Amino acid sequence: MSVSYQLPDGATLEFEQLASGEDIAAHVSKKLAKQALAVKVDGELRDLYLSVPDGARVEVVDRNHEDALELLRHDAAHVMAEAVQELYPDTQVTIGPTIENGFYYDFYRDESFTPEDLEAIEQRMREIVRRNESVRREVWDRQEAVQFFLDQGETFKADIIRELPGDEEVSIYRQGEFLDLCRGPHLPDTNRLGDGFKLTKVAGAYWRGESDNAQLQRIYGTAWRDKKELKNYLRQLEEAERRDHRKLAREMDFFHIQEESPGSVFWHHRGWKTRRNLENYIRAKMERDGYAEVCTPQLMDRRLWEQSGHWDKYADDMFTVCTHEREMALKPMNCPGHVQIFKQGVKSYRDLPVRMGEFHTLHRNEAHGALHGLMRARSFGQDDAHIFCTEDQINAETAKFIQLLREVYHDFGFDDIGIKFSDRPEKRTGSDELWDQAEAALRGAVDYLGLDCELNPGDGAFYGPKLEFVLRDAIGRDWQCGTLQVDFVLPERLDAEYVAEDGERRRPVMLHRAVLGSVERFLGILMESTAGHLPLWLAPVPVVIATIVNAVDDYAEQIRDQLVQAGVPAEVDLRNEKIGYKVREHSRAKIPRIWVVGENEAAQNKVAVRELGSKDNEEMDLDAAIEQIVTATRMP
Repeated sequence: MSVSYQLPDGATLEFEQLASGEDIAAHVSKKLAKQALAVKVDGELRDLYLSVPDGARVEVVDRNHEDALELLRHDAAHVMAEAVQELYPDTQVTIGPTIENGFYYDFYRDESFTPEDLEAIEQRMREIVRRNESVRREVWDRQEAVQFFLDQGETFKADIIRELPGDEEVSIYRQGEFLDLCRGPHLPDTNRLGDGFKLTKVAGAYWRGESDNAQLQRIYGTAWRDKKELKNYLRQLEEAERRDHRKLAREMDFFHIQEESPGSVFWHHRGWKTRRNLENYIRAKMERDGYAEVCTPQLMDRRLWEQSGHWDKYADDMFTVCTHEREMALKPMNCPGHVQIFKQGVKSYRDLPVRMGEFHTLHRNEAHGALHGLMRARSFGQDDAHIFCTEDQINAETAKFIQLLREVYHDFGFDDIGIKFSDRPEKRTGSDELWDQAEAALRGAVDYLGLDCELNPGDGAFYGPKLEFVLRDAIGRDWQCGTLQVDFVLPERLDAEYVAEDGERRRPVMLHRAVLGSVERFLGILMESTAGHLPLWLAPVPVVIATIVNAVDDYAEQIRDQLVQAGVPAEVDLRNEKIGYKVREHSRAKIPRIWVVGENEAAQNKVAVRELGSKDNEEMDLDAAIEQIVTATRMP
């Protein structure tokens, strides 16, 4: 008997009998065999020690493979669970998935985990790695597995097995003496996990995510390919904590949030002015590109949301109110309202494309635990717009939108942009034929523009496929902001139509698009990326004139008046405080420019200019300084 396997480079390996992933890796090189974590067989991840079917396409997964981090984090969660049960035998383990940048495991325990416990658990994890415990999959009878976990006092695991669909056998992984329910795959031994992991925090959780269920403790960790990657990530976390927009908001006097209105922002004057500057900036860009700004009602009848399909998808996330025996909903998005405006009057093909934008506040009933300052709020505005066009116009409108998006991101220093293509989700509205049409149209636009897109399967909107635009900030984090969605469904559900050139009535294509996305969230991203050093034109107070002595108060006020007349918001600081104190305070508030004036500056009609982040002053003639700041604060 002879079997063969095809490698990614097209080479073929032959064996006398079925080989395991380990055998195939060793045949390629001894180094690869030592570094192998798992194997991909015809695109499916499998345990390294299992036999591979004859004729399969085989890809050995090492630490540099794109699937490596998922495997490492999965195993780190299991190693953590083993460590916890060794140290605290009465603790029950529940579920432990991987998440972005790490993993967590939920535990049931009478006592609370302390920071010292986390240190001990992490130390025991490193011992388990050094033990080089074998990790192997076993297949158990379902009832046998339930009884085993009940005998071990693991009631949560027994419940999970009982609730699994079907009645087939279950997959159990044996890791040394530790057994856990898991589909796998896993690393062949604990030693291959390496030392690139760290436990980060403990938080509360509920069994099955329901507050009526048992309260659990969730231990979070992060895992990477090696110590260097771990160190870089921890440094990024420290920098992100230093740049946290909520902390910056207190220093800059931008906003606050309080329990009386969770998920909504109390904007202070400076913060609201900044947000308005941001909104006016994108409003001007949209007006230039032919968008007509509209405003639709906040409250609309449930029947409209049912007709559009939003009720089935978003009802739990919508705020509703009953009035005069009618159930009304606060709008979570603008699309149905924009269709209603489009439907007023007969539209001809000559009227298309119709570009319609809105900044009115949206409301979404986000889970309390998901709320996070400006990044995840319950009330927010968007640079939301919809383009009603023909199929033939999709490519041109997509090109025009992407040009606008790139221009905007560039203005804020975001030039590293990734694009994801998200196709039909499992839960959606519209026929397969309409989805085929929409996906083909969006792929056609992608090909037409030569865009390099990463496939994001199953993550499209419920009414159409979409492009997601991901920007990278100054500390290397990715943020999905802009979107473009091609929609053939809503125009049909809401009966939108136009008169075509041949006199027939046809459905327009509806393009949903946003550049910033949530205006609040984009401002939060910008605050963190710049560490509060906002562009001069966006800052609420670009310059403060600070006096050294009271004798020059009149001179400072004259400068402020000249700046205001020139269109530059400016403030004066005439307090009877030392200039060092004033400079430190305004620097902490992230004022971009501080103009220091004393008797010498007043006598010579000059100012000493200090830029935010600099320790030096540059003496300038007043007229030159004003001309410079006027230019710098001009909106791009």
